[in-house]
Amino acid sequence: MDRLTVGAELGYRISGVDDYPALLERQVELVRDRTGWRVAREVPTGAAAPWDLGAVHSASGQHCLVLGLGEDAGLADLAALADRSMPVVESVWGPWKPGRLLLELPLTVQQFARRMDVSADAYQGIAAVTLAVGGAPTHTPADRIVVNPDAYRQLSDLGRRVVVTHEATHVATRADTRPWTPLWLSEGVADYTGYQGAGRTVRQIAPELAKDVRAGRLPGGLPADDAFTAGSAGIAQAYELSWLACDLIARRYGPERLVALYRAVGQNGSGGLERAFRAELGLGVAEFTKDWEAEVATLGA
Repeated sequence: MDRLTVGAELGYRISGVDDYPALLERQVELVRDRTGWRVAREVPTGAAAPWDLGAVHSASGQHCLVLGLGEDAGLADLAALADRSMPVVESVWGPWKPGRLLLELPLTVQQFARRMDVSADAYQGIAAVTLAVGGAPTHTPADRIVVNPDAYRQLSDLGRRVVVTHEATHVATRADTRPWTPLWLSEGVADYTGYQGAGRTVRQIAPELAKDVRAGRLPGGLPADDAFTAGSAGIAQAYELSWLACDLIARRYGPERLVALYRAVGQNGSGGLERAFRAELGLGVAEFTKDWEAEVATLGA
């Protein structure tokens, strides 16, 4: 009997969700017998597919599909929450472009880590992420939402709503997001959208930041991309700083200008942040940063 091991890409497409096949890296073991070649074994070499982790169950909402590795009520609850997030996202970004939102709910943090091809420890406290899958002809920064079950279960009802709406915003804005879009802007607009209608004050949304400002510790500028690295000590405050920057833009110039700025940054290309700011807000990044720093300082009052 002949035996051969090869590397391969597995393409799959979920009807009504994926515009293009999603690609996964696999190792395939082939054997040849009297009837010809057949697949003897197939294992993921990168991110695992949901079905690599166990039996997959589903729940459908009006605007979403949830895939899970358990049959509990969590799937239906997550689908209902995703459906409620859609009008919120549309109220800021316009008609929903992706069609249906795809969410995945593993049972354990270990399954979450295998799905993401990451260390389980690296994502402690992060309740959900958007996962980009290869296969589209152009860069797709966000494709489906993968929930970290341990962190998600610890959230309040409001926290879950904010998280799902935040991640849905990443999917909704994927066509406008580019590698040069600063993370403070992409994470800030997602949090800005997520907190719409939450009825929370600035200090309630940014408690870590308010605590630091009261102690005399002020930021030295808008958060750099590496501040958002999973597991980094200052990641919570990086999100708060980013939310405050985008909230400031929306309050002073209107939500439509925040959206226009975001899209302009993507269209202007690498190094076009300054051009986008001047075109959409009438001031440069340095001027805006000073205004934002002044706003941050008010949290110490």
